[in-house]
Amino acid sequence: MLLAAPIALLLFAAACGTDDDGATPALDPSAAATELGPIDRAVGAPVKIGIVSDGKAAAIDNSIQFDVADATARYLNEHQGGIGGRPVELVTCETQGDPARGTDCGNQMIEKGVVAVAVGESAVGDAVWQPLADADIPVMFYGLTSPAALTDPTTFVVSDPTFGIQQLPIAIAKENDLGKVTTVAIDVPALRHTLDEVAPGLMRAAGLDYQVLWIPPGTADMTAQLASVAGGEPGVVFVIGNDAFCISAFNGLRAVGHEGEISAISQCITDATRTAVPANVLEGMHVAASAPVGGDDPSNVFYNAVLKTYGNGIAPTSAIGRGMFVTFAGLAAALDGITGDITPTTATAVIKAMPEKELPGAGGLTFRCNGKAYPETPAVCVRGGLAAILDSSGQPADFQVLGSSPIPG
Repeated sequence: MLLAAPIALLLFAAACGTDDDGATPALDPSAAATELGPIDRAVGAPVKIGIVSDGKAAAIDNSIQFDVADATARYLNEHQGGIGGRPVELVTCETQGDPARGTDCGNQMIEKGVVAVAVGESAVGDAVWQPLADADIPVMFYGLTSPAALTDPTTFVVSDPTFGIQQLPIAIAKENDLGKVTTVAIDVPALRHTLDEVAPGLMRAAGLDYQVLWIPPGTADMTAQLASVAGGEPGVVFVIGNDAFCISAFNGLRAVGHEGEISAISQCITDATRTAVPANVLEGMHVAASAPVGGDDPSNVFYNAVLKTYGNGIAPTSAIGRGMFVTFAGLAAALDGITGDITPTTATAVIKAMPEKELPGAGGLTFRCNGKAYPETPAVCVRGGLAAILDSSGQPADFQVLGSSPIPG
């Protein structure tokens, strides 16, 4: 639920609420071999890479991240020469979503001599990060929004923390030559800083008029609050809330006659939304997505080939699993070409010197970790993100990279 989740997790949730447990689709062995490339086996002394996940606890089950990491390491060791030609040896730790365990996991990585650490989505990312930052061990996160972490010189983030609720509506406005963004937001404290203090400057810089309509949780009929949206330039309306809130917002916008673009965060789109909102409202809507789950996108075909060849019944539609793959495979791609003594110091230097390249499994997004994607938050390695475009059933029909631009050298 939106109300209970930290803001960092709101931005990197499962694409359109999809996190199915289906088996990996059948893939012909010869096709898998084609996608994975030639054999290039790693040899010599192993390179220790840490993998930290919330794993499984009473309220969560992200243990798929460990399975994906294992499959990814096996792929790297057989097709990519591991890291620096040497085999990857995983050092894993489970936080169970507990900050104290997160800190312990960070300390364990230090004690066990890892070269670098990969962390997918985590509810306690800050707790994992602090001891690693203190020890100058490079750590790559899928998503993190802590101001201290985003300015740390040994921390790297492979998603744009401004995309999910800021850059996406800006990109849609630009794409449709519109001059205004109206954000309809559930009134909770976690969103106030981002929408009231950060977003206005970004909107002004993009040449857009901007307003926020704060609406209390549980408001069933929003027509009164949304009446102002129907007048004047239609612009883009961007909705932030849980599915019940978004249902009321979507139906309210329809009731007041809004004819402009509507977009939303991924938590808005669930089976309940698909049932309660007319098809003509959902069709064509852009929704923030964490990964291009489903379809024949090249990054999907590649990811499925890795799972089919080196996994054991791993669900390819799990966005949590995909987030770990993007992070870990991204870390390996950033370290490509490392030579000589492989230490945390040399690993950090190689990551910072990497050229811009495609982020594995991320639907065409590129990354570069030289601190210049957003100079005020140098840990961020990506500009822009993915948007799912919904069909009339409210299901992702296509994925599009939005808000991306080359990162300067």
